[in-house]
Amino acid sequence: MKSWKNFTLFLDRDGVINRKLEDDYVKSPEEFEFIPNALEALAGFRKIFKRIIVVSNQQGIGKGLMTELDFNIVNSFMLEHIEKAGGKIDAVYHCPALAADHHPCRKPGIGMALQAQKDFPDIQFTESLMLGDSISDMLFAQNAGMQKIWIGPATNNPEYKIIEHYPDLFTFYLQIIQEN
Repeated sequence: MKSWKNFTLFLDRDGVINRKLEDDYVKSPEEFEFIPNALEALAGFRKIFKRIIVVSNQQGIGKGLMTELDFNIVNSFMLEHIEKAGGKIDAVYHCPALAADHHPCRKPGIGMALQAQKDFPDIQFTESLMLGDSISDMLFAQNAGMQKIWIGPATNNPEYKIIEHYPDLFTFYLQIIQEN
């Protein structure tokens, strides 16, 4: 039986909390659709983890397809619905840089993790989980020294071995409560 009470849960947003738009970006609340049962999982995580942090690459801003204000409106919509469902996100960090720029804030760089640790000095990466749906999420976790958990379809990418894999947040949540 594992205790998660001192752990920080880092979550990617698009593809983990909400449906990812193929070849596009979530630019408005109308385009934001929670993945089934994600709200229930997030409400349950609130009782299990010390902190819940969202870290999200948002190069749609860097490409000029959306603004910081658009991003903030979408996040306000997301946070409002999570709180109404009984969940709580402690902070949301994003990086608007383009992938080609290799900016340190952009996953797999750990700039967003370091900012979270600066804002919440009690965060220990060795007591943190990263749940994501991309190789960059898994490398972010590896680079920061976090445990990594793949959410969504499995990958056959030879550069990455999946340590744990769950089809969605809710299945991961059910596994945790079953273990406790």
